[in-house]
Amino acid sequence: MSLNRYAAFILRFRWLVIGLAGLVMLAITAGAGFIGVTNDYRSLFDADNPQLAAFNAFENTYGASNTALIAVAPRNGTVFTREALGAIQELTDAAWETPHNTRVDSLTNYSHSEGQEDELVVEPLVDDAAALEDADLARLRKIALAAPAIAGRLVSRDGKVGGLAINFALPENPDAAVVEITDYLEGLLDKARASHPDIDYYLTGDVPLNRAFADATKDDLETLAPIVFLIIVLAAAVLLRSVIGTVAIVAALGFVVNSTVGFAGWLGTVFNPANSGVPIIVTTIAVAHSVHIVSATLSAMGRGLDRNAAITEAIRVNAWPIFLTSLTTAIGFLSLNSSDSPPFRILGSLVAFGVLCAFVYSLTFLPALLSILPLRGRAPRSDRPAFFERFGNFVVAKRTILLWCSAIVAVALVTGIPRIELTDNWTRYLSERYQFRRDTDFVIANLTGMEMLEYSLKSGREGGITDPPYLRKVDAFAEWFRKQPEASHVQAFSDIMKRLNKNMHSDDPAFYRIPDDPDLSAQYLVLYELSLPFGRDLNNRIDIAKSTTRMTVVMRSLTSAQQRALDARAQAWIGENAPGLAGEATGVTIVFAHLSQRNIESMLTGTIIAMALISLILIFVFRSIRLGLVSLLPNFIPAALAFGLWGYLVGRVGLAGSVMTAIAFGIVVDDTIHFLTKYLKARREGHGAPDAVRSAFRTVGHALWTTTAVLCLGFLAFAASGFEISWSLGILVSVTIAFALLADFLLLPPLLMAIDRTKER
Repeated sequence: MSLNRYAAFILRFRWLVIGLAGLVMLAITAGAGFIGVTNDYRSLFDADNPQLAAFNAFENTYGASNTALIAVAPRNGTVFTREALGAIQELTDAAWETPHNTRVDSLTNYSHSEGQEDELVVEPLVDDAAALEDADLARLRKIALAAPAIAGRLVSRDGKVGGLAINFALPENPDAAVVEITDYLEGLLDKARASHPDIDYYLTGDVPLNRAFADATKDDLETLAPIVFLIIVLAAAVLLRSVIGTVAIVAALGFVVNSTVGFAGWLGTVFNPANSGVPIIVTTIAVAHSVHIVSATLSAMGRGLDRNAAITEAIRVNAWPIFLTSLTTAIGFLSLNSSDSPPFRILGSLVAFGVLCAFVYSLTFLPALLSILPLRGRAPRSDRPAFFERFGNFVVAKRTILLWCSAIVAVALVTGIPRIELTDNWTRYLSERYQFRRDTDFVIANLTGMEMLEYSLKSGREGGITDPPYLRKVDAFAEWFRKQPEASHVQAFSDIMKRLNKNMHSDDPAFYRIPDDPDLSAQYLVLYELSLPFGRDLNNRIDIAKSTTRMTVVMRSLTSAQQRALDARAQAWIGENAPGLAGEATGVTIVFAHLSQRNIESMLTGTIIAMALISLILIFVFRSIRLGLVSLLPNFIPAALAFGLWGYLVGRVGLAGSVMTAIAFGIVVDDTIHFLTKYLKARREGHGAPDAVRSAFRTVGHALWTTTAVLCLGFLAFAASGFEISWSLGILVSVTIAFALLADFLLLPPLLMAIDRTKER
């Protein structure tokens, strides 16, 4: 069926087409009710991710690492007062009532041990804060700031901030539990603030992070979508200068977005902050097809064609380019299926489906709708058509200068790429608009770090953790870490054994060392465990068989690359000084640290495949290897320019950078296809290369400018997101699309004229 006959069929049965399209859309949209939203950071990882698998095994040994950390900061500058210690003590008692909690550790309930004659006395550091004398406060300060287990973790080293950590055992579906926990803790802190107005409280940790992720997802879905929709409506109305045309575009977008979201629901999709922007991306990308159809229709009506003839002309001219652009855009997004992070695979597949819907609706529902709306042609005006007419003449006249200027600018910007560090820092995933981020920043600056390396140190046999040679290795490893500038706190089992040895020798400081007798060492440990109160045992530090112990290294705020480098140095130390003591570090921090690196490696393959497929398609479509390869240049360059500019201005990019190239490449090739299609049409009609360039600018220049403006503004809306992956991806894609338009307007035409002149010669 020819395109003219196809258009005639659509226009003849327009009401039937609209009705069928509406029924299909409603049937698909019904699935939207099955969409889920998760606040679990683990949704960013594959179940078989090796770092996540190691972390799960670690938690099976020492218990789950789901924590909340509360910092208590008296405004008078010290935590060692009766009021401040009393506030921490009250908060500690109340924290035991937190849902799903398994353990509460704080400055006040720290199990302090002392030797009294031949007895070992273990009791909470603070028993009754209100009854403390000044001498008691001074003594408590001295003990706390010298205790390796809590100094730099549950009390700042300057004594100005105290803290308590709550551990949780979350159910298999943690979302509801996270909300329950954080709601309880917020209520608890509200009461604490009312009772102690001179004390500030800050809440952070893994569990509050999950809640913040949920809030970010909800904000993006509820806030960014209306912003993008408003931007598209206003941009289309201004650039098309047609209210009815804008209404038709909005209706088509509604069909596309509803179908995509409904399809996601039928698949049982669970959104998180990394892929919650699917509806927004689909809205932004889908508008391009509709703009081309509506713009071409208005232009044809302005030239005197009646409405149906204009719609037929718009379909005839744009059907093939729209098909090609849909295909290349879908390939670009489908390449995200090579990502190591499941949310990006979901994003890629759903947006590709949305692009398919946009193609179908723009060539069925939209033309039928335009034929029944009171559409009026856009009367020719001297401003915009004249501008692209003059612009085409300018490009033809200055083609040599434009080629050299493009090359110079490209070289200047590309040199910024080496400045980029591909890294992530999960403590900065959320912007400062979120209380979680502000609280986390305070805790990092004033109490302790939030990034931890966890090591499981092996003794080699059951009960071997009290062997002196093993303890000396553990102690040496801990001391090595304490000398590293990146470490702010180290908690190791050897510290407990050294303290017990000192306690059992009348607290003589000379005996603060590893015991020499393994039997005596084992007795010390048994005696200490029997003295610990309920809920304060060592099960989170040693395994059941007493064959391995846990060492926790708290780091200062490091990038993922710095974290991996620190662990690599630790592995080198182990290899030289204690072979077999421990494997690679684990923990939430290092799992995130490896994610960006793994994703970059996996996306490299996907991006290369996508680029190769799109390149072959262009070569096949244009029936020329030379023309196909030349057309790729203005599509490869924009991403490089965007990364180079990002290197100069920002210098750091994480997960967003690993997927940006694949996304942007599939989008930016659209403008090239539309321009080349119009250029080749003019060439086949007998025009020379310069006239063909002028014709392309005259016929498609305004539409390309319109779609690029809408795409840039739509993706720029992501800058309003509070989630780093979203806002950095939005800005990077926007900049890339802008560079792509410049390349298609200033670089591609001179290249086409140059190769055509060479061919003619």
